[in-house]
Amino acid sequence: MKQTIFIIGGAGYVGEMLCEQLSKRDDVERIIALDKEPQSDYSQAIPKVVYIQHNMADDGWQEQVASYNPTTVIHTAWQIRSMYGQSDEQWRWNVAGSDKVFHFAFNIPSVTKLIYFSTASSYAAKSDNTIEHRFTEAEGFRDDEYIYAKEKKVTEDRLYEMYNKVVESGAVTPQIFIVRPAAITGPRGRYMRIRFGLQSALSGNLKGGFINKVITTLTSFVPATTGWVRQFIHEDDVTDIVSLFTFESFSQPYQVFNITPEGEPVLASDMARAVGKKILPIKPWMARLAFFFFWHATRGKVPTCPGSWRFYSYPIVMSGAKLATVYQCKYSSKDAFQYTDGRYEDWVPEDKRRKRPQ
Repeated sequence: MKQTIFIIGGAGYVGEMLCEQLSKRDDVERIIALDKEPQSDYSQAIPKVVYIQHNMADDGWQEQVASYNPTTVIHTAWQIRSMYGQSDEQWRWNVAGSDKVFHFAFNIPSVTKLIYFSTASSYAAKSDNTIEHRFTEAEGFRDDEYIYAKEKKVTEDRLYEMYNKVVESGAVTPQIFIVRPAAITGPRGRYMRIRFGLQSALSGNLKGGFINKVITTLTSFVPATTGWVRQFIHEDDVTDIVSLFTFESFSQPYQVFNITPEGEPVLASDMARAVGKKILPIKPWMARLAFFFFWHATRGKVPTCPGSWRFYSYPIVMSGAKLATVYQCKYSSKDAFQYTDGRYEDWVPEDKRRKRPQ
C-alpha cells in the first residue's frame, strides 16, 4: 500500500527536505505539506506535494488534510526563534498547535504512525553538567527557563498524557516515534537554507544587514567557555532515520530516540580548527551579558532570548546508543560539521567544498 504522508512544517529546513526525499520513493503516493509560510519556488517543483498554507494552531486545516487519508504524520513545525514580547502567542503557535496535531493523529483512523521532532535542549543546560556525561532517553527532560526547552518539554509531556488516555480508553493509537536531534547540519542547511546560528556566523555565511555584519565581526574568533560543546547530526542521516521509522515495522508502540551519532562531540578546539579561527576564552557571565544585550538591543532580531546563554556555557551531550541499535549514522558529529559531503553537495560552491578523507 502506498503511503500518504502529512508533514507539518513543510516550508522549514527539515520539513521541506523530507518532502523532497520522501517524494522520490515509489511507495509514497502523496505528501501533504502544512506550514504557516508560503510555499517556496523550490518546493513547488517537488512532485507529489499538496501544499496547504495554514498555521497549525488555527483550526481549518484538519478536514482538508483528513480528506486525503494520511497514513503517517510527521511533526517538524516549530517557532524556534523566540518572538520578542510575544511569548503568549508563541506558546499558542507551538504548544497549543502541537496539541491540535496530536489530536488529529489520534482521531484519524488512517493514521498508523506519528513522528514528532523534539530537542536535546530540554535535557537542560545546567552548571553541574559535564562533557563526559551522556544523557539517555530514560533520564527524561528537566525544567529550564529557556522558552524553547520549556515548550518542548511541555509538549512531550502532553503527548505522553494524550497517548495514555487513548490507551486507557481501549482505542487504537498510532505508533509514536519521538526524535530528539542534535544540531542538524549539512550542505543544505549551510548553503541552501542559511539560518542565523553560531555555525553560520563562524563560517562567515551571514550575509547582508548591519546586525549580521556586527555578529560576523564579533565571531572573528570562536568565543567559548570551558563547558562549550556541540553534537551534530547530518541532514542525510535525519531523512534516513525518518524514512526508517515511517516505512519499517517496529514492535513497541511508543519510542523515544536521541538522534545523534555515537562517538566524540565537537569541542571548541574542533570548531575553531574547522573554520580556521582561534579560540577566545570567555566566562559564562560574559555570555549571559552579551546575550542579554543583543536580545534587547535588537528586539529579538539576534535570537539570544533569556536562558539561551546557558547552551553556550554548559554542556548537553546525548547518548546515541539507543539509536545505534536500529540505525548506524553515516556521518560522525565532527564530519557532519566540517565536511560538505551529502545529497545537497551540488549547492556548495566549488571553492567551499571539503570532502571527507576516504
